[in-house]
Amino acid sequence: MGAIRHLIAALALCTCAAVAQAQTYITVLTGGTSGVYYPLGVALSKIYSEAIPGAKTSVQATKASAENLNLLQAGRGEVGFSLGDAVTQAWTGNEEAGFKQKLDKLRALAAIYPNYIQIVASKESGIRTLQDLRGKRLSVGAPRSGTELNARAVLAAAGLSYADLGKVEYLPFGESVELMKNRQLDATLQSAGLGVSSIRDLATNVPIVVVAVPPEVVTKIGDPAYQPAVIPAGTYSGQDQDVPTVAVRNILVTHSGVPEEVVYRMTKSMFEHLDELVAAHTAAKGIKLEEATKGLPIPLHPGAERYYREVGLIR
Repeated sequence: MGAIRHLIAALALCTCAAVAQAQTYITVLTGGTSGVYYPLGVALSKIYSEAIPGAKTSVQATKASAENLNLLQAGRGEVGFSLGDAVTQAWTGNEEAGFKQKLDKLRALAAIYPNYIQIVASKESGIRTLQDLRGKRLSVGAPRSGTELNARAVLAAAGLSYADLGKVEYLPFGESVELMKNRQLDATLQSAGLGVSSIRDLATNVPIVVVAVPPEVVTKIGDPAYQPAVIPAGTYSGQDQDVPTVAVRNILVTHSGVPEEVVYRMTKSMFEHLDELVAAHTAAKGIKLEEATKGLPIPLHPGAERYYREVGLIR
């Protein structure tokens, strides 16, 4: 009888463990389907489903940074992509940026690849410099998205505001490109990894000009999250020269309610399968383990910290 009781107890434990594993839901919050966050989120979801026992993963397309951070604060997702400056504004509770209160449950999983602010105009628009945007039709991303926050910052540093433009469109990347193809828009500002599919698509259909953001404009932004960068020649069809611009590092964000063990496995499996992320989008080449804890404006999640200590990144 004793042996049977032990067997029943063991089976009960196994059943409980299986149920507990089945309840590890991981929703990856991304951005619009034509951006970089989405394909990387799909790849990350696949990595997690295979590396974390019992994980049930899903990918949610969103309006990106601000929406992702608000969803994480509300516990409606386990990990999400965001631009670094949006994370700073969420942590401090910047209402103008879309955060009505300080989002104090946010925790960092990793600093990942940089986003390049890419201002692309149709050649026929006559736009060659930032000042040429005056009176023109510009798309700046979804309202209060990380891209739109970037647009405000860059334009202000160049001495411009939305009032100086002919028309401002608050549209995702893919829709902006369609309007440019139809000559209903002069330029689009997109904050994404290099080689973003929306601009590649545009450049193969319309002669384009990649507009420079000079280093002196980057300095005037006055936020260390913004760093001078270069869009290398040949990134897009018809772009035959390096173009100076500004970059903002992306951050993978989670929240304090996600268990330490889950975040540890999420962090570990991501860095052990970076090749799968690179296969999903070349922007992932910019994800470096040695830079994962640099410049984070919010605390690391204990699970991520555990992994970084394990690999000697934090001592």
